[in-house]
Amino acid sequence: MNKISIITGAVILLAGGYYLGKSGQQPATVIKVDSQPKAAFTSTGVEEMAGVQGATVRSLVTPTSGELIVVKDGESIQDAVVAASPGAVIKVMPGTYKETVYIDKDNITLSGVIEQGKYPILEGEGLRNDAVLYSGNGVTVENLYITHYKGNGIMGQAGNNFIIRNNFIVDTGVYGIFPQLGKNGIVSHNIVSGIEDAAIYVGMSDHVDVVFNQVFDSVAGIEIENSRHSLVESNFVYNNTGGILAFVTPGLPIKTCGDVLIRNNFIVDNNHENFAIPGSLVSNIPAGTGVLVMACDDVVVEGNIITGNNSVGITLTDFSLAGNAANDPDSEPNPNRPRILNNIMQDNGNDPAPAVRAVLAAMLETTGPDIVDTVGMDDGCILNPERYRTIGLDKYTECEFSTTANVASYTLPEPVPARSMEDVDKGKLVYYGVCAGCHAYGSRMVGPPTQIIQALYMDNPEGIAEYAANPVKKREDYPDMPPQSHLDDETRMAAARYMLKVTN
Repeated sequence: MNKISIITGAVILLAGGYYLGKSGQQPATVIKVDSQPKAAFTSTGVEEMAGVQGATVRSLVTPTSGELIVVKDGESIQDAVVAASPGAVIKVMPGTYKETVYIDKDNITLSGVIEQGKYPILEGEGLRNDAVLYSGNGVTVENLYITHYKGNGIMGQAGNNFIIRNNFIVDTGVYGIFPQLGKNGIVSHNIVSGIEDAAIYVGMSDHVDVVFNQVFDSVAGIEIENSRHSLVESNFVYNNTGGILAFVTPGLPIKTCGDVLIRNNFIVDNNHENFAIPGSLVSNIPAGTGVLVMACDDVVVEGNIITGNNSVGITLTDFSLAGNAANDPDSEPNPNRPRILNNIMQDNGNDPAPAVRAVLAAMLETTGPDIVDTVGMDDGCILNPERYRTIGLDKYTECEFSTTANVASYTLPEPVPARSMEDVDKGKLVYYGVCAGCHAYGSRMVGPPTQIIQALYMDNPEGIAEYAANPVKKREDYPDMPPQSHLDDETRMAAARYMLKVTN
């Protein structure tokens, strides 16, 4: 029998700059189990594909140390994170927690406990910017109900081997789930709605599976941006402005997007009014867009049910849709080598958005197509083109393969190491992992372009670092910037210096 020590009323040391939660909150109960560290099995949502013949099924695990911390209603989740050692499991009991949680340690499992249908609720009250921010590797966030934040529900900042699953995320501002600059992760079985940019947004990441999620009532349902080796499968995507997007945003540090598999999703009735931040890239998405591929290479769209999208079922395009995007000479603008396989498409294009209607009028068309390639690529392929109403696919050939069933997952068989500070200086890593999520170099995203920040601050990195710690709203046409006070002074200064010398 394992010896269990229970420590109540423990003294919690708080790291400088952390959000401490509601005043008067009690420290969490810490339970330490004297057992040998071992890896706890964690489901990834990909096991459902185990029956696929020839598929290699992989699953992520979060290594655990045996340390268990229980957070009860009225206590602080952040206190528990500060008290935790790498490998700890933090169990959050049902209740309402009004705080922001920063996880900068490795192999932390933040797991909600659901009792009789009651979740632990992270409540932003319309005041706080972010619910959960993680930069550690091997982080799992699961079983939480997150609502009323202004910035992000769950955001990753350069953390690898992540698992984000089984969460309800409602009305969290700009992004619902946003892993950025991460490798080897899974986003599964989440329900996300009411997001003014992307409900699930994979940014500048590699080897990520987005599977078995339900996303609705947002501007973009699922967005794969400047990322490679991504699987988007078995999601229910409906009543968004645009359903599933794979594209390159010019001006970001990572310049490419490719090898994205969009497979076996329900992409239905994505006709919601576009309520994105004016001037942002996604504000250009026409309502009624099912799948949008912009400048992303080697995208396979296979086996989806794409119906009832009033403008277009599948759109392949270059940067012409991003009218406010800067010309980035390092980003190739065309959607090279698209593959369209065995999709079921019906009742798309019945009531095109005004911008789409204007383009169609020039073609003497009034109904949007199932599939349109605005560039007219000559390296694409499609199976059974006679099934669909198409525009711009005249040069497409017949695909040489009919299924990707041999691909079960894009996650890797072994955890990838943390990003080495020896290879990338601290300022560059933080700029990529934190700043670039909202600031492209020459084009507007959530925040102003880096070029504008450079012009305002010039030789004053101290000013950027101070503002990042305690931002105040300066412009009505941009949302509030989330404070980056969880980063220490040295880290913010390094990022500020790097931001001032970036050239593209």
